[in-house]
Amino acid sequence: MKTLVLGGYGNFGARICRALAADPHIELLVAGRDAQRAAAFAETLGGNARNPRNARGVRVDVQAHGFADTLRQLGAELVIHTAGPFQGQDYRVPQAVAEAGAHCIDLADGRRFVCDFPAALDGIFRTAGRTAVSGASTVPALSSAVVDHLTAGWQAVRSIDICIAPAQGAPRGEATLAGVLAYCGEPVRVWQGGRWVEQLGWANPTRVEFARMKPRRGALCDIPDLELFPARYAGVQSVMFRAALEVGLAQHAFAFMAFLRRAGLLPAPHKLAPLLHSAGRVFDAMGSALGGMVVRVEGTDAQGKPARRAWHIAADDNHGPEIPCMAAILLARRLARGDALPRGAHACAGLLTLHEFEPEFARWGMVTDIVDEAATDAQGHGAPAF
Repeated sequence: MKTLVLGGYGNFGARICRALAADPHIELLVAGRDAQRAAAFAETLGGNARNPRNARGVRVDVQAHGFADTLRQLGAELVIHTAGPFQGQDYRVPQAVAEAGAHCIDLADGRRFVCDFPAALDGIFRTAGRTAVSGASTVPALSSAVVDHLTAGWQAVRSIDICIAPAQGAPRGEATLAGVLAYCGEPVRVWQGGRWVEQLGWANPTRVEFARMKPRRGALCDIPDLELFPARYAGVQSVMFRAALEVGLAQHAFAFMAFLRRAGLLPAPHKLAPLLHSAGRVFDAMGSALGGMVVRVEGTDAQGKPARRAWHIAADDNHGPEIPCMAAILLARRLARGDALPRGAHACAGLLTLHEFEPEFARWGMVTDIVDEAATDAQGHGAPAF
């Protein structure tokens, strides 16, 4: 399957290209606006015994007239869209992909982009007989797989609480930073106590416990799960998502920017992304290469008893940014093997199981734990559930 990766030499696109270049079922096109960078990166991927065809770099500008024609001329059968930020993006890329008769997968984490994706694009992809998947990233692809695994067989799910904790030393993209700053200090609709309430993005950091990392303070982020999960898990009363930066000073800086935004003193925090992206390196010496994630669920188990479980992952050696790429890699491999995916346009919730992610975790030396938090001892330690 000829697979074109938009933003193929970027922070996430490059990781996806490295993973797919070795797949014998995939012919890879590394795409971006800079033809020289695309070609140079494709050259580093080379070939191997399993896939002797080298990846090829191509210049592609999604803003250019005739983008769909370009995709047709290149023979793209699958387009993986990694060129964020997705907050505020329209659907011109997936629309062009459908027009070109190709499948589409993106790494979007923008709430409106992912949540409105099926209604906006399902018709044209069904007509084209192709599949489009939005949010093939940590959220909601991995997060929904974890919640499904933790609550399998349960009678009811009452609360879902997720926190991502990146390593300070992990490579970070300016586009990603701009995306998260877009809602810093903005009201975010959150499902709490069985109703919608508004809370400020990145304000009021709260302590979060991890299995293999020191506690951190995490603050609210506006992501698709906040809207998708109340609809997906009938009866859930509360859904929360936080991000916990490793260096406390950086977390407090985000909270201060949220205060300034709410006070009208910082009208556009996302414009500070280039400055903060450079300044962030100052904090690197204060952090580490260890990051992770925790998903906590509470509800009623299959026997009707109160249940609380948590899934943890720890990613060392600055490998954390590999996690947002895994869902797209897994789905691309499925399509390339000829495995069926549902036609039409979908948010990436429930399309992958936690079991499918596990070989990717192992590949990068990541460690996971499932803890039964209802079975705590007198010292408050959770009992691992195997």
